[in-house]
Amino acid sequence: MQRILNLIICTFLLVQSLFAQSNSSPLLTAEMASKLAAMPLHCIPNEWPNKTSHVSDTSSDHVLLPHELHPAFYGCLDWHSSVHGHWMLVKLLKTYPDLPNRAKIIEVLNNSFQPEKIKGETEYFSKYKTSAFYERTYGWAWLLKLDMELYTWNDPLGKQWYASLQPLTQKIKNLWTTFLPKQTYPNRTGVHPNTAFGLVFALDWANTMHQTEFTELIKKRSKEYYFNNKNTPAYLEPDGTDFLSPSLEIADLMRRVLPKAEFVKWINTFYSKEGISNITKQPVVSDRTDYQIVHLDGLSLSRAWCMKGIASSLPAGHPYKKLFTSTAQNFLKTTLPHVTSGNYGGDHWLASFALYALTEE
Repeated sequence: MQRILNLIICTFLLVQSLFAQSNSSPLLTAEMASKLAAMPLHCIPNEWPNKTSHVSDTSSDHVLLPHELHPAFYGCLDWHSSVHGHWMLVKLLKTYPDLPNRAKIIEVLNNSFQPEKIKGETEYFSKYKTSAFYERTYGWAWLLKLDMELYTWNDPLGKQWYASLQPLTQKIKNLWTTFLPKQTYPNRTGVHPNTAFGLVFALDWANTMHQTEFTELIKKRSKEYYFNNKNTPAYLEPDGTDFLSPSLEIADLMRRVLPKAEFVKWINTFYSKEGISNITKQPVVSDRTDYQIVHLDGLSLSRAWCMKGIASSLPAGHPYKKLFTSTAQNFLKTTLPHVTSGNYGGDHWLASFALYALTEE
């Protein structure tokens, strides 16, 4: 417990010192990367507490432990958090190959990416009556993000782990290509089932992997879901447990789907003045010990990465470009010191959101 407390204090002081050095957007440093890596290093092998979200077929699988259901991704409270914790460690190794805790990171990742464990993860998605729906589509999205991170890493270990992950990656891709044509309506919530968030990561993966048919399917469905959306009700955001902005996730997707000139026309009618005013306000987090309320710290981070990306797709002089850039910086500076709040409800996942917000171009 004291070790964890010391880690939290060090991370908090590190982030504060980082902000004191610069008035620009916060930047990831090697020291900060090492401290952030400690969070998934702690939770990936930590089976408890755990929220399995498993739907039992019979009494025999009702009593299975998390590591029996999910031999690789059983820690960090839930499957998707474990997956993006793995993504985070891979990303940090790629960015800073000489991290002081490099050996520990490799040990943890190598243990997870054993072929037999990934085989067990893959089989889960076909083994039970409802397991094909498991983690749809948030966990699916992070699995493809992890796969893409490994694929784009020119490193022997990365290549080995990438090869091990392929049965699960292909399973997820096949589940998605089966589901997406049947998904008549998008999910517009600010939590896990959000369709736009999932399609952002899926599209990035499909483009990177030159999966032309999957790419075209995603673009087609994205346009069908969102192209004619106008005056989106962003003035109602957020709900009390949101960690994603429904409107910004859509815009972050459409900047990838539409040519730049067409995207500018689209976003000009997508938001109202009231909506823009609302999503640029800092979410209020009243209790970081509450596992649901602390989601709102994640909302600030995901808003930041969406705004950074959207701003990069807008021409100079567009009214949202400067506004989104400065708002993203403020969200990061205000929220990063709370990434390790000392409560597992945030500690098991927020560091991944922080890293993505810091490094996403």
